[in-house]
Amino acid sequence: MNPLNSLVVSAFLALMTFSVHSQILVGQTAGFSGPVAAGVKEVTEGAKLHIDAVNAQGGVNGQSIELISMDDKFDPKLAAANAKTLIEDKNVQVMFLTRGTPHTQAVIPVLDQHGVALIGPSTGAMVLHKPVQKNVFNVRATYQREAEKAIAHLASIGITRIALIHVDDSFGADGLAGAQKGMEAAKLQPVVLESYNRSKPDFTAIIPKVINANAQAVVLVASGSAVVDAIKGLRAAGSRAQFVTLSNNASGGFITSLGENARGVIVTQVFPYERSVNYVIVKEAQDLAKAKGLNEISPAMIEGFAAAKVLTEALRRAGPKPTREKIHQTLDSMRKYDLGGLEISFSATDHSGLDFADLSIIGPNGKFRR
Repeated sequence: MNPLNSLVVSAFLALMTFSVHSQILVGQTAGFSGPVAAGVKEVTEGAKLHIDAVNAQGGVNGQSIELISMDDKFDPKLAAANAKTLIEDKNVQVMFLTRGTPHTQAVIPVLDQHGVALIGPSTGAMVLHKPVQKNVFNVRATYQREAEKAIAHLASIGITRIALIHVDDSFGADGLAGAQKGMEAAKLQPVVLESYNRSKPDFTAIIPKVINANAQAVVLVASGSAVVDAIKGLRAAGSRAQFVTLSNNASGGFITSLGENARGVIVTQVFPYERSVNYVIVKEAQDLAKAKGLNEISPAMIEGFAAAKVLTEALRRAGPKPTREKIHQTLDSMRKYDLGGLEISFSATDHSGLDFADLSIIGPNGKFRR
């Protein structure tokens, strides 16, 4: 090989090496298909608003962020397999925005094996907060906090006949614990307490019990299409109850799925009102959405946007070569980081992040109102 060709090859190899190292790989496994697909797509879209904006400005410390997303079809076993692929084969530096309680639990052993941090799991499971999971960094309040607040609200307006329906998995048990705590504080007992099978949701036997109990409100600790089916069945059976569900269903897609049954459904929230521009984080998300031709943002998008801000700040603080270890150390030392009106802090003994909880109701125009 002549000297000129040798120089060309060397330059090409150097360029390729730079390209490889000029990207920060971030892994995500979530149910892009299946019962929670609408919410997953919106929360990821919100995250991409921020990530794309950061990349457009040169990335983090000169490196662009590449989000590698895999569909686990809302199956915990597939979530674990995807995490293994992302960490061992794709060599991602950090994991991001998993969806679902049992699904995130299934991922944790893979995180622990390789020392990889997970930022912003889209679940409020208490099991991810206490005891502290070394590699899980939450960016939202717990389901227990949401459910407790929902019951307190119902009791405050004189509703006492409350039915509790929950999925038979760790998410359902977690939300149920918060609801029962709220019931105890209000000195109430549920008029119906029933669970359903997560793999094969069937409310045929539950609906008559709710009707016969004359429930004034039904709290549904469930996900996506299961909530839609339960409400549809109860309305068809003649129930005029107030329906309440948690923030895992706080998406525009969920409202669309409810159709004519959407109006009046209460959905708890874990971030500020998506039209409250008094919060800097909301104004930022709105502006970036408009720049992309989106007319509005949803609560799910705000959740993803907030998680992405924590992600990019951790990467920035970890320096120009953010290894898995450096990212973890950075997160553990993150104190009072302002997301834009909300402060988040982590330490080695506290990975809870935020504790913000609120209520919204779906209005006649198919929008969340507070």
